[in-house]
Amino acid sequence: MIELFIKTYKQRNWLRRLENVKKDIIKSSNDVDQLARFPIESFQLLKDIGYTKITLPAEYGGEGLSVYDMVLLQETLASYDENTSLAMGWTLGVIGDLYANKLWSANLLEEFSEQIIGGAIVNRLVSEAITGSPTRGGRPGTNARRTTNGWVINGRKSFSTASPVLDYFLTSAWIEEKQQVGFFLIQRNTPGISIDETWDVMAMRGTGSHDVIFEEVLVDEKYLVETPQRPSGGLINGWQLHIPATYLGIAQAARDYAVHFSVHHQPNSLQAPISTLPHVQHLIGEIELHLQKSRFVLYGVAENFDDPIRRQLLTNEIAIAKYVVTNNALEIIDKAMRIVGAKSLQNTNPLQRYYRNVRAGLHNPPMDDMTITKLAQHAIENNK
Repeated sequence: MIELFIKTYKQRNWLRRLENVKKDIIKSSNDVDQLARFPIESFQLLKDIGYTKITLPAEYGGEGLSVYDMVLLQETLASYDENTSLAMGWTLGVIGDLYANKLWSANLLEEFSEQIIGGAIVNRLVSEAITGSPTRGGRPGTNARRTTNGWVINGRKSFSTASPVLDYFLTSAWIEEKQQVGFFLIQRNTPGISIDETWDVMAMRGTGSHDVIFEEVLVDEKYLVETPQRPSGGLINGWQLHIPATYLGIAQAARDYAVHFSVHHQPNSLQAPISTLPHVQHLIGEIELHLQKSRFVLYGVAENFDDPIRRQLLTNEIAIAKYVVTNNALEIIDKAMRIVGAKSLQNTNPLQRYYRNVRAGLHNPPMDDMTITKLAQHAIENNK
C-alpha cells in the first residue's frame, strides 16, 4: 500500500537502506520488548547508514529530508520495530524543528550540526511527575539559577525517551530570576547527571523512557538556548508527525501478520484457508479501509505542512492526524486479533506486543481530549 505514497528517488533510496537493516532490527525486536531493554544494536545500525541526520538540512551537512519523507521512513521502521522507531523519532523531530525554525543562534546551530553529523542523539526533556503532560501548561519543577560560572540546573525529568543513548538533553527549567521557562542544552557527561531506570510499563517497554536527574549541574551561559522570546512552542510543529507514523507502522505490521495467517491457516474443519470465510474477509476489508484512511490523512497533512504556503492554512491538522491514526491503529489491531483468534494472545505472537504498544499512542501528545476540544473551539470561534 505504501507504494502509492513514494514520490521521489531519494525516498526510495532511503527505503532501500532501511530494507538492508530490516532483518537484524526485526530479529532483536522481540527481545527488546520481552526484556524491556533499549534497542542499542538497532540504533547503531541506523547510525551506520546515516539515519540520525536525515532531518538535518543539507546546508548543514545533513540529508535535508522533509516531514513527508520522515513520516514515510518512520512508518516503515516501525513496521520492523516500534520501540526503535518511536525512540528514534524524537531525535529526528527535534532536529527537524530546531533547524527549520532556526530556534537557536546561527553559531549554535552550526556548532551543534557537527555533533549531529557525528551521530549524536538528542531529545527534549519536558515531562515531570508534578506537572503531568507538558502540553497542558504546567510549570516545570526543574529549576535553573544563575551563578558566576553559568547556570546550575536541579530537577528530575520523566518519560525521557532514549535516555540510555542520549548524547544531549534539551531540558526545560524554570528560571526564577527571569520568571520564565528556558531550555538548556546539556551534554550527557556533564557532572551531576544520573539516570534512574524507572521505565517499568506494559507498552513501548524498549524505549528507555527513564527519569533523568539533574543535581547541581553546571551549564555554560551560552547553552541557555531557548526562551519564550525565541519559542519552540506556539508554532505548528509538523515534525511531531513522527508519532502517528510509528503507530501506523505498528498497524501495518499487525495487518500483514493477520492477512498472512488467514491465507495460510486451514483448520481441518474447513476445505480451504480461513481467508475464504466471509466474516474473515469482512474483518480484512475493514482493516484495509482503516489503513487507507489513516495513510491519506497522515500523508496529506505532512504534504501540506511541507508546502510553505499551504502550511499557513493549517490549524489543528497535526493533532487530527495523530488522533485519526492512533485510534484507527487500535481498531486495526483489534480486528487482526479477531482474525488470528486466541493464538494472538500467546507471548510468542507479535500481535499481543502490537496490542500493548499501540495503546501508548493515546498518551503521546497531543491527547485526544485536547484535540477534540480545540476542534470545537475553532469551529465556534469561526462562527461568531
